[in-house]
Amino acid sequence: MLILSRKIDEKIKIGNDITVTLIGVSGDQVKIGVEAPKNIKVFRQEVFDDIQRQNKAAAQGTITLENLSKILG
Repeated sequence: MLILSRKIDEKIKIGNDITVTLIGVSGDQVKIGVEAPKNIKVFRQEVFDDIQRQNKAAAQGTITLENLSKILG
């Protein structure tokens, strides 16, 4: 893992197409902005993990009504 220090409005480049900008810091919360091409999906880790769980449940045929309502919104 690469660990970097950044000040507000400073950026980090990932490859040629992705830019991460430090937007603000308030207490223990950090706000970042991510600029990426539309074909690159950007998720918070907990959302990504939930999607993975739902996909696995659907593939196993164990999807519940509660999970289905989450998927359908």
